[in-house]
Amino acid sequence: MNGDNSPVRAVLDAELVDEDAPVSVRPGWWARRAPLWLTSRPHRAQMLRDLAWAVLRSPWRFLGAVVRGLVAALRWWRGWVTVRDYREAAEGSEKLADKFEAIRALTLFRWKVTGALVAVVAVVGLVVRLVYGDWVLWLLGGIGAVGLAVLGRRKEGSPGRKAVLGGPRALTWTMDPQVLVDAFRDAKLIGKDETLRLVERAMRVGEGWAVTVDLPATRKAADVIRNREALASALAVDEVQLSVERVRGNGGHAGRVAMWVADQDPYATPPLSTPLLDAPRWDAWRAVPFGRDARDRRVDLPLVWTSMLVGAIPRQGKTFAARLAAAGLILDPYTRLYVADFKAGKDWDAAGAVAHRFMSGDESEHVLALLGWLIELVSEVQGRYRRMRELDDVVCPESKVTPAMSRDVALGMPITALFIDEVQVPLEDRTPVKVQDKKLTAGEYVGELLTWLAKKGPAAGIVLVLATQRPDSKTIPSGLRAVLGSRFALRVMDWRDSNIVLGEQMNTRGYDSSRLLASHKGVGILRPDGETQAGAEVLALTVRTYYMPNEDWRTICQRGRALREAAGTLTGHAAGQDTAPVLDHAAVAKAIGAGTGTNQPVWRPDGLPEPLAEVVAYLGEDIEVRDFVPTAELAEVLKADPTAFARQMAALDCKPTRNRTPMDDGEVRRVRGYFTEDIRTAVARARRGDFGSLVEAGPDSA
Repeated sequence: MNGDNSPVRAVLDAELVDEDAPVSVRPGWWARRAPLWLTSRPHRAQMLRDLAWAVLRSPWRFLGAVVRGLVAALRWWRGWVTVRDYREAAEGSEKLADKFEAIRALTLFRWKVTGALVAVVAVVGLVVRLVYGDWVLWLLGGIGAVGLAVLGRRKEGSPGRKAVLGGPRALTWTMDPQVLVDAFRDAKLIGKDETLRLVERAMRVGEGWAVTVDLPATRKAADVIRNREALASALAVDEVQLSVERVRGNGGHAGRVAMWVADQDPYATPPLSTPLLDAPRWDAWRAVPFGRDARDRRVDLPLVWTSMLVGAIPRQGKTFAARLAAAGLILDPYTRLYVADFKAGKDWDAAGAVAHRFMSGDESEHVLALLGWLIELVSEVQGRYRRMRELDDVVCPESKVTPAMSRDVALGMPITALFIDEVQVPLEDRTPVKVQDKKLTAGEYVGELLTWLAKKGPAAGIVLVLATQRPDSKTIPSGLRAVLGSRFALRVMDWRDSNIVLGEQMNTRGYDSSRLLASHKGVGILRPDGETQAGAEVLALTVRTYYMPNEDWRTICQRGRALREAAGTLTGHAAGQDTAPVLDHAAVAKAIGAGTGTNQPVWRPDGLPEPLAEVVAYLGEDIEVRDFVPTAELAEVLKADPTAFARQMAALDCKPTRNRTPMDDGEVRRVRGYFTEDIRTAVARARRGDFGSLVEAGPDSA
């Protein structure tokens, strides 16, 4: 610092390394070729435990095998001495009367042979004992016992030796991998001549057994996951006890399956309280503790840069799940919350102590208030993007909010979360509103604003969490559902509702929340948008959410308020400043294209010929999402004769075709129906009048 030169020993060229980051190292020859029990301490410990258990129970297993062998030998001798084979052959040829004397003579002869053999064995045994002593008899007895044990070993399909309570449908596969192979064959997951390759032997993991196998060539892990119920039946366990995952990444491939079978129902125990109850504060950029999976692994839910949809029928834990997501953000004093409770209960009341905007009610005035919030948030997102363009690349390296930016009060870009419970209420509201001289219903406008926020908001730090007890295609617009990244489906009524929450075709991949048990409160299928403890490649997983009753919820909200008061970030409703938002309707409507059709086409049946108008009215916005609609579904809904309906649709140049589609039972079959692309083309032609006199005359004239 004062200009003097100081000697330097050496100059090192290096780089900073994150010690916690995983390092990919190719294992050596020994690690690749040696058995797992030599290279892995957990496998070695499991092998020693299995060996000790096998040694302890070996005397009882040997004794049981000897008894079964003795019974099998007696049965064979009885069939031989009674000439059963000869008698059955005579009965089959209807010559039993002619052969009666011969059968009786042969039976008497075999009894004589048996008596003579017993006498000879007794005499020989007595002579041997007198000459050599008792040890020879013990030796011969031991050899005979071993022979009987080999004869009486458990062998599936052998008369008198099939276990009544054991066999391939019990957890004996943990000791005999062949039983697991039989289960896969019974479930039709592999062929009769195919087998499995054991990657990792069965070992105890938590309260169950885990094993990893490789399927035969061309067999896919996705098929095993889709047919998990059949595999559970083959293993004689409930499907909730069976967890099947595809192993991905460097250590996996499309045919490698990791299985875990619980000893008992993993969701029958009381739920655990949320870890956030003991957390003094939380970082919104960290995933929020959400629940535990069947293997009792903690599942955290990432919220920043995504949006979430929670769907379920009433009283399944929907509000509890949404509040768990909110709890982590509440404990971060630098987040801003908008909470709209259209259930109009008291579940969310405690959030009023921390929320920037809060309301509870289900009237039209509350829907219009929500419209003001949404317009305010759209303007906020536009303002953030304008301010980000003015920041240098050090502060804002991309067009995204960073953790440092969200905590800089001067920038004014905190993580902002909007929670709407019972979102179907505002989406179905029919109050007329006027947007740029266009008349819309309040529900349509809410849907367009939410869709725009779900598309553009995450990068600007806006998080949407929507909860509904009516997950159907008419309630949640398809365009909105398509841009909600994270999904959580608790128990619903059928696979269609499950697909609406989780995504199309999810039931054919083995994820159907309608199969969850009614007694499993708070258990649902989570499809996360981001990495969880189960891995970034996991498509979906069954999760039991943490338990957070109203008392704990109030405690967390009070703690969040104290944190905001200390940090000076208490604003809006919580700070007693519940002022009306400043709205710029024209700018927002222009940005999202509200009421102009530029955001998303609105399919209305106005001016269309029948039955095309009824089809469009039934599909609604699903005409843009669904690829194929079965004829049987349309005929049932429209109460039309399938043959006449097909003739009328063909007259409108919309002809049926065959396509694979999932059915009510989850099976994928080829059925006749219509591609929605053809229906949209027919709608466009009908509105242009390209059908000419055919449309004017009506479809019945075809």
